Amino acid sequence: MKYQVVIGLEVHTQLTTNTKIFCGCSTRFGAEPNSQTCPVCLGFPGALPVLNQQVVEYAIRAGLATNCSITQRNVFARKNYFYPDLPKGYQISQFDLPICQHGHLDIEVEGETKRIGITRIHMEEDAGKLVHADIPGVDDSCVDLNRACTPLLEIVSEPDMRSPDEAIAYLKKLHQIVMYLGICDGNLEEGSFRCDANVSLMPVGSTVFGTRAELKNINSFKFIKQAIEYEIERQAEILDDGGKVVQETRLFDPNTGTTRSMRGKEEAHDYRYFPDPDLVPVIISDDWIENVRGGLPELPEAKRARFMSDLGLPEYDAEVLVASRELAQYFEDTVALFPQAKTVSNWVMGEVTRALNDDNNRSIAECPVTPALLADLLKLMEKGTISGKIAKTVFDEMYKTGKAPEKIVEEKGLVQVSDTGAIEAMIDEVLEKNPGQVAEYRGGKETLFGFFVGQVMRASKGKANPAVVNEMLLKKLQG
Repeated sequence: MKYQVVIGLEVHTQLTTNTKIFCGCSTRFGAEPNSQTCPVCLGFPGALPVLNQQVVEYAIRAGLATNCSITQRNVFARKNYFYPDLPKGYQISQFDLPICQHGHLDIEVEGETKRIGITRIHMEEDAGKLVHADIPGVDDSCVDLNRACTPLLEIVSEPDMRSPDEAIAYLKKLHQIVMYLGICDGNLEEGSFRCDANVSLMPVGSTVFGTRAELKNINSFKFIKQAIEYEIERQAEILDDGGKVVQETRLFDPNTGTTRSMRGKEEAHDYRYFPDPDLVPVIISDDWIENVRGGLPELPEAKRARFMSDLGLPEYDAEVLVASRELAQYFEDTVALFPQAKTVSNWVMGEVTRALNDDNNRSIAECPVTPALLADLLKLMEKGTISGKIAKTVFDEMYKTGKAPEKIVEEKGLVQVSDTGAIEAMIDEVLEKNPGQVAEYRGGKETLFGFFVGQVMRASKGKANPAVVNEMLLKKLQG
C-alpha cells in the first residue's frame, strides 16, 4: 500500500455497579422496558443527579491499571446534542478535566511490543435505547430508557495503531484488564464493552494525518477488524481516484461487511460543553488513590510472568491460562492441592477446556469438576492407581456426574493393574500368539514394539500399568 493507516479507538465500558451513576435505579440487564427509571434518569425538570461513589472508585481502578495519572480535581460537564433516546437533551460526561489522563498499554503483535497511548478515561452516563419494529410495513420505533444513566467509562486511545491487528490486540488487552479489575462484565453482545474506531489514511512517509471516519458502536472483535479493513479499502479507493475523504460517522453492517454513512461528524466544540451546575467537582485524595491501588488484583501481565518464573510454565501455557481471571484462579487452586504445575496446566488446557467447549461453551465458574476433584484425580494417576488413559475416562464421568474420582474408579473397577505376575502372564500370551512378529522384532524391526504394547494393553482392557508393561515386555523380547 502507498497509504499508512492511522487508528484511534474510543471504548465504552459499562460498569458493574448495582445502581446507575446519578440515581438509585437498577442497572440489571434484560428488565421490562422502562421499568428501571426515575425522574433523574428520565430527565424530568427539577430532578437532581447524585454521583455514585463506586463509579469514581472503578474509574480510579481503570486509570491505575492502564498507567494513567489520576486527576484529583475533576469536573462533570454537559455535552449538548439531541438524540431521541437522550431524555435531557444533553449527556452528563467529562470534558477538559477527566478523571484519568496520559496512560498507556503495551501490546504484542507478531513478536514485537508496541506502546499505545491512552489520552483519557472519563466517566459519563449512557443514553437509552431505540427499539425498532421488526414488522413489515411498520415504521414505528419505541424508546427503552432502562439504560439511560447507566455508568460508563469512555477510554480514549491516542491514534497510535497502524493496523487492524494492532487495534484488536489493544482491545483484547483492555477487555481482559477491565474484567480482571471486576469493573465490567465484558459482555460484548449486551453492549457492556463496545468500541468506536477512528480510521484515516496518510501517504507512507507523511506525518500529517488524513481525514478520519468514525466507525460507531461495534461490539465484536471480529466485526471491528472487518470494519477497519473495509474502511481502509474504501478510503484508499477515494484517494486513488483523486477524491477527498469526508469526516463523518459511519455504521458497520455485519451482513454485508461494509460501512455506510450515518451522519456528518461533529467537532467537540459543536457539543457546547460546559460544567454541569448540578454537580460539584470530584475531589480525590492521595489516601483514596492509594487505598484503591492497594486493592488492585494481580493483572494478567504480572500473573503470566509469575506463572513462567515461579511455576516454570512455558510462555504458551501461561498466556492461555491468564486469558480469564476465573481460569487462572481455577489453575492456581488446583496447583495448591496438586503442586505439579505443568501437569495441571496440561489438564486444564486439555480435558477441562474441551469439556467446557463441548458443553455449549460453559464458563469455568460452572465447571462440575472443581479444583479439588481434579487434584484428587491427578493424585490417583500419580500413585499409579489408574493410567493416564483411564484418568481421561474417569474425568468425563466426573464431569457428567460430579462424583469423586475414587468412587468412579471403585464403581467401575478401573484400578490399574501393577501386579507383575498378572502382567507377565498377559505378555507371555501375546508373544505366544504372535510368533512371526516376535521373530521380526528380534530381527531388527523394532517398530513392532508398539504393536506388542497395544496388544498387552488390550488384553488388560487398558488397566495394565504402561510403565510396567514396557519394562517387562522389553526384557521378554530381548531375552
